[in-house]
Amino acid sequence: MKIFISVDMEGLAGITNWKQETEEQERFRQSMHMQIRWIIDGIHNSTLQNKIEEILIADSHGSGTNLSYAQLSEFDDRISLISGSPRPYYMMSGLDATCSMVFFVGYHAGVGETEANMDHSFSSRLIHNLTINGKRMNESTTNAAYAGYLGIPVALVVGDSGLRKELIDQQMMPWVNFVCTKDSLGRTAAKFHCRKQLYEDTVTSVVSALDRNPADIPLYTFDAPYVLEIEFTDSAMAASVARLPNVQLKDARTISCQYENFPNLYEMIMYACTLAK
Repeated sequence: MKIFISVDMEGLAGITNWKQETEEQERFRQSMHMQIRWIIDGIHNSTLQNKIEEILIADSHGSGTNLSYAQLSEFDDRISLISGSPRPYYMMSGLDATCSMVFFVGYHAGVGETEANMDHSFSSRLIHNLTINGKRMNESTTNAAYAGYLGIPVALVVGDSGLRKELIDQQMMPWVNFVCTKDSLGRTAAKFHCRKQLYEDTVTSVVSALDRNPADIPLYTFDAPYVLEIEFTDSAMAASVARLPNVQLKDARTISCQYENFPNLYEMIMYACTLAK
């Protein structure tokens, strides 16, 4: 059995603002490692613990160089780490048919969600809206669709109350085990939960996720063809991305493109962010 864990930052407890990434780097990284350790403790408490052969962690925030290979290796000697960028399929790099299920840790609400801490979709500076086949997407659903295309379910999501509102209350992915790390009060404000309770919730949810038969967990999927539309924050960004093959301008700030293969669409999001900069 192989578990794939994609780790972002904005949905973690103890963090409310991107400035902490540079101004409070030590505490920022400590929060990331602490909450990954809780995930590993949950794995250790599972009855399937001895059947897990690999725990593949993808460092999926920013440049992907936030996590310490040495420190993670101390948590469990089955941990392998994907780090750095650019790399294929960014937040989902390394996911393949050998993986049994996916965990999203430190994930956050999509751009424009109310009362959501650090809401954005792939880029807080570039993307104003992102849809696939007309459906509003966030990073969780987009990444879950990539996993679903490969036939792999998302069993656990750890994130803020804004993301819980989208996935559970708005029924985007109501089947996932969800751990709420903080009550978001606004874009750069949140109420953090009691650490003891959050630790216990995380361990319990990991055990519950692992107890589920992957075949019984719904896949998040779309029917082909896959139509991607990205509305950028200004027209110059859209004009730059529209120079790519198979990309059209829908309006001054919005590009549209169509694919038969979902991984190609996923890579297009990464290309678009890079070029729009």
